[in-house]
Amino acid sequence: MVRSGLVLALDAAAGPGSIAVLRDGVTIAERTVEMRSAAEERYFPAVLETLAAAGVRVRDLAAVVAGAGPGSFTALRVVGAVAKGLCEGAGCPLLGVPSLALIVAAHESTRRAAQWIATLDALRGDRYAALLATDADGDVTALRPLGLVPAATLPARAAELGATLIGPDEALTALPLARGLDRCGPLLAGAGPADLASWEPVYGRLAEAQVKWEAAHGHPLVSGRSLA
Repeated sequence: MVRSGLVLALDAAAGPGSIAVLRDGVTIAERTVEMRSAAEERYFPAVLETLAAAGVRVRDLAAVVAGAGPGSFTALRVVGAVAKGLCEGAGCPLLGVPSLALIVAAHESTRRAAQWIATLDALRGDRYAALLATDADGDVTALRPLGLVPAATLPARAAELGATLIGPDEALTALPLARGLDRCGPLLAGAGPADLASWEPVYGRLAEAQVKWEAAHGHPLVSGRSLA
């Protein structure tokens, strides 16, 4: 985990795009932008605007940290592409941070030692979920993925684990915000840089378009054989 220098953090697992520039672990500029627009690409311009507001050039970055999902398929793909392009341009490393960790880390009420179940809508009545632990300073110290969980079962699951539910659709409402990176240090300690050629976020589920294509063609879109 990069703790010093200028770091750009990006996430859009919940749909809205979140951007933050941190200097030595302190957020110096941030922005949230709606990703969906038929007329224009909004996210990359917002990234450049946030860097400009911080007085930072791309080549000044020590690292780019991208939300690694799970979450919105299209939005995560946009974030991943932007992150890779910026790392290529700046010659800096790319690191991934679990988007569910950013939900906990970005919310002020989580600055205490506790257990949390962070969730994001996975459609079809399910949620992506993970059990997270925070220490007395509110830093995220551990994350255990729970996978796809039926939304109706989450309150009982949280009670069983002694955890508080948190997420965009929970009573404790929170989004994965890029500024939460400053509290993910213990979780990401020792994390190495991602391979720019192969890294992708964990989407959690296939895109609906891919599901329909595979149903129509009777085999996976990605397979060992040619699809020609």
